[in-house]
Amino acid sequence: MSSPLTRLAPAGDAIRDTVAPRRRTRILALPEARWAAVSLVLFLVALPLYLLDAPAWAWGPLLALTYACGGWEPGWAGLQALKEKMLDVDLLMVVAALGAAAIGQVLDGALLIVIFATSGALEAIATARTADSVRGLLDLAPATATRLGDDGTEESVPSERLAVGDVILVRPGERIGADGRVLDGASEVDQATITGEPLPATKEAGDEVFAGTLNGTGALRVKVERDPSDSVIARIVAMVEEASETKAPTQLFIEKVEQRYSVGMVAATVALFALPLLFGAALQPTLLRAMTFMIVASPCAVVLATMPPLLSAIANAGRHGVLVKSAVVMEQLGQVDAVALDKTGTLTEGTPRVTDVRPLDSSGLDEDALLRYAAAAEHPSEHPLARAIVDAARTRNLDIPPVEDFTSAPGVGVTATVEGRAVAVGSPARLTDGRAGHPAAAVTARLEDEGRTAVLVEVEGAPVGVLGVADRLREEAAAAVTALKALTGRAPVLVTGDNPRAASRLASEAKITEVRAGLLPQDKVTAVRELEQAGRRVLVVGDGVNDAPALAAAHTGIAMGRAGSDLALQSADAVVVRDELATIPAVVALSRRARRLVVQNLVIAGTFITGLVVWDLAGTLPLPVGVAGHEGSTVIVGLNGLRLLTDSAWRRARSGNGQ
Repeated sequence: MSSPLTRLAPAGDAIRDTVAPRRRTRILALPEARWAAVSLVLFLVALPLYLLDAPAWAWGPLLALTYACGGWEPGWAGLQALKEKMLDVDLLMVVAALGAAAIGQVLDGALLIVIFATSGALEAIATARTADSVRGLLDLAPATATRLGDDGTEESVPSERLAVGDVILVRPGERIGADGRVLDGASEVDQATITGEPLPATKEAGDEVFAGTLNGTGALRVKVERDPSDSVIARIVAMVEEASETKAPTQLFIEKVEQRYSVGMVAATVALFALPLLFGAALQPTLLRAMTFMIVASPCAVVLATMPPLLSAIANAGRHGVLVKSAVVMEQLGQVDAVALDKTGTLTEGTPRVTDVRPLDSSGLDEDALLRYAAAAEHPSEHPLARAIVDAARTRNLDIPPVEDFTSAPGVGVTATVEGRAVAVGSPARLTDGRAGHPAAAVTARLEDEGRTAVLVEVEGAPVGVLGVADRLREEAAAAVTALKALTGRAPVLVTGDNPRAASRLASEAKITEVRAGLLPQDKVTAVRELEQAGRRVLVVGDGVNDAPALAAAHTGIAMGRAGSDLALQSADAVVVRDELATIPAVVALSRRARRLVVQNLVIAGTFITGLVVWDLAGTLPLPVGVAGHEGSTVIVGLNGLRLLTDSAWRRARSGNGQ
């Protein structure tokens, strides 16, 4: 059990800032992003000139450069795919754009080029960000460690050179260099990056510690038990990389459809051009018919049938505090039918707070007096529990007197002189040395049974009261859990690294019935995969580095953005920027509505394409009519998808009417 003590290392966000240098790839460092940006700028400059009937020499070179800048990469990639006997839609769209230009539809072709260049750039950026986050995780483990020789000599060595059986010295405020077991010493270790526990854990001889976790004020001698390449933090990296490389079944299905559609369209276009020529048809009308077919059969309307609803939903969700990273993610959110929620920082606020102030009857103190003594003694400390006690006193507008002779003992607590009286605040088990029949034993037991962390307060060596500290449930947690259950047909599962007693108490408050507690990162991944093996599409919601493998392995992952770790934010598919749990069921409902609009738009686009293609094949489709029909279907499906941009669409989703 954790107890108050002073920590020399930075706390809160400061720790995150000192973890590792940020090594993010700049967007414009990616060639895909540079070419897409240039192509978009050229198109936007040419567009008003074209629409205002400016001379061709004014807009022609700009659109030509748009084709060149935005189309050469997908075109080259398509040619490379041809070498592997594969034909993708990117190459098909480049050909369609060139075909449009060949029959005078230069602007349509340029727009297609810009759309696909931008899509490729976004994919490249997402890939680079994931790689950056994985590299950042590796920096959690310190670069060097202090290895102790048999004669007690100290040697600074690179952490990767540590071997099983080595003994290392971990000084106060340092990060632990390898997974191992404490030989001697006592301290409290902040291991939130591994277990997600909100409070530092007391470590003594015989306790296990993990690489990358932050030591408190005590010094530890640790025997290395795992090779650095097999540490928990290294396994987290491996799991994130493995999950990130796995393709979803939907993606594999789309790739198959792309191949069949591409081959079929190319074959039909070639046949429509070549066969009439074999039977003596004139070149000009045959070419015109083939190019018209290329225009009307172009999947531009199909692309827009899918993207506007999803992009509108993304924009709407973003305005309301949910960052969805791609249209694919927005579509996947509507498919989830099971939810796994982290505890600390997700269902809870992630900050311990005083929930109970229990003065003993024999103390003669009331609640304010007890809290005042405890806050005064804890005021010099930087421990999370100490900050919670001081904040509770300030909330009650209590004056906090100055202290003298402040000392702290790792794993025990703090002592100080307050207004001439000796005050001790800390772990009941340590301050009482486990004595039976202690006056505070009954109160302590009740608080711990309720999932609280008990803190004993003594004045002049006599117990005067007990404080209960716990992480507070978010106000909207129960309502969000109920809404997610209504959406998925199954109550969410709580997956946490915290102890079972605290997890069960909080789960009952949040109306969650299934709890899996005491989980390490790999255990969370196992829990997610068990649900997936049962045929579920799992949505994982978390905030810490320890949640990153589960976020990456799940069908869809959402990270809490305000206190979320960098790796969690990068591994997740979506981020709740303002930590409002109520927005999670809302964005799932919005996704489901977007998917329904996608189906509607595909029917509209398919009807137009089929009708125009049949007209072109069975009769003579005038080129202006073909272009008008093609562009008309594009406008219709685009406007239909833009319906999700309105605030009323978000309100319907949040109220449950947008399912």
